[in-house]
Amino acid sequence: MNQDITVPPPSNSVHKPKLRPTLNSYFNKPTLFKAFFFCFLPFLISLFLIAYLNQSGKNSEMVLLAGFCNGSDIANVDSSESKSVPFQETRTGHACSTMGEPCISCTTFNILAPIYKRLDQQSVRESDFRAFWLARNKKIVNWLLYERSSIICLQEFWVGNEELVHMYEESLGAAGYDTFKLARTNNRGDGLLTAIHKEYFKVLNRRELFFNDFGDRVAQLLHVQSVAPFSINQNESVQQEIIIVNTHLLFPHDSSLSIVRLHQVYQILQYLETYQRENKLSQMPVILCGDWNGSKRGHVYKFLRSQGFVSSYDIAHEYTDSDADAHKWVSHRNHRGNICGVDFIWLRNPHNSQKLLKISWAEAAFGIIKYQLKKVSLAENDAFAFLRADSSGNHITYSAFCDALRQVNLTGLSHGLSFQETKDLWVQADADGNGVVDYEEFKRIWDATWLQHMDEDCSLEDLNEGIAEDEAIGFAVKKAVLFPHEVEKGIWPENYSLSDHARLTAVFSPVRLRCSKHSL
Repeated sequence: MNQDITVPPPSNSVHKPKLRPTLNSYFNKPTLFKAFFFCFLPFLISLFLIAYLNQSGKNSEMVLLAGFCNGSDIANVDSSESKSVPFQETRTGHACSTMGEPCISCTTFNILAPIYKRLDQQSVRESDFRAFWLARNKKIVNWLLYERSSIICLQEFWVGNEELVHMYEESLGAAGYDTFKLARTNNRGDGLLTAIHKEYFKVLNRRELFFNDFGDRVAQLLHVQSVAPFSINQNESVQQEIIIVNTHLLFPHDSSLSIVRLHQVYQILQYLETYQRENKLSQMPVILCGDWNGSKRGHVYKFLRSQGFVSSYDIAHEYTDSDADAHKWVSHRNHRGNICGVDFIWLRNPHNSQKLLKISWAEAAFGIIKYQLKKVSLAENDAFAFLRADSSGNHITYSAFCDALRQVNLTGLSHGLSFQETKDLWVQADADGNGVVDYEEFKRIWDATWLQHMDEDCSLEDLNEGIAEDEAIGFAVKKAVLFPHEVEKGIWPENYSLSDHARLTAVFSPVRLRCSKHSL
């Protein structure tokens, strides 16, 4: 094939130099090269073009909107996701076998509804461009399927789009999950999706909670039972029951909404108590998942801690409730550009010490009152004088108390404290019941003497040890991971665009709890 072809000259002409063959000379010959060009090469090129056009078709709308987006986001919906595989060593699908002990895992993730994701600084939203939201959500689904958590709790799930809903339900269903979605009230467009892997749990019951408040927020409650029994000892095992809650609290657009957010959490815990009492259920582990739209320094965090809940991520990384540990990790960059840690997987084990719910509510409400007063630079003495108003004595009257709450926007609004809630707070403040609050009673509230967490009176025991007289099965936090990994250092990576929230996954293993016998 590589030999030169010589053309013999006529006898009456001089010799001409040898000519290098052209393509035409090959195409005019019945050679294998000709067959390759006409048969095999077009076939190979067609395969390449099909693959290329398929990909470019998905990205065509992205190219048209290049002016609205950062170039790296168009080239790769989430470039940071391709750098490493999160949670690889503890993927739920094989974690139990590799760790040598039974375990479950839980993932919570606010996936940023396309109706809220902005493509520019004005009004262009991702929901207007199918290629955008479809590509991003397919990537989210792929990561969820890879991690294969026992429990998946999603927030800002676009329930208003049938194609997206079908994609999630079909993909998760094919992977062995039961899925349950719940839309926010007043047709807000987004909502919640909770997925339970049938290999690990069967759903015994589920409830939908509608807060019917300022933010149209909702919550899902699922009562599940483990499919595989948890072994207590060589002769006994139990099928453990768990209550799972998925929710998304209101964003604190201003400080007057703090009381709304507290209301939302209070309703969840109140419903938990009612559900367990009406169904005559024994104490069991409770897992609360979601976007809480508040940090470790907020009133909701302190309220849940007083009710015996612990943050799984903070337990896994040995972080405390102190201000020093409050910003060691983040999970969200909000629409104002601020980064903060707002996504939690809360765990409360059976018989964990907790205060009466009404007492915890009062403590948290007084904490908000104190915050509002300090916000306008009122120190302790000044705050007492403000609450006392024009009272002739050195005490606070009920009417002056109500007027002060109105001035700090905690009453008088549709989402503020109700008359009964205000009355209940007054009863808590007036400790001696004489109808007025003196300085000592006020100082008790101001110093937050109620806000000290009660000591734990339960200890975790290895499953192979002897059974205590009063026992229960709970969970120990084995590991908790945020992804992308930069957020674990308090940094928000600029090349992360899968959502405006990080994904949080925690692994739990069953443990026996030895507790003193008491009622909660």
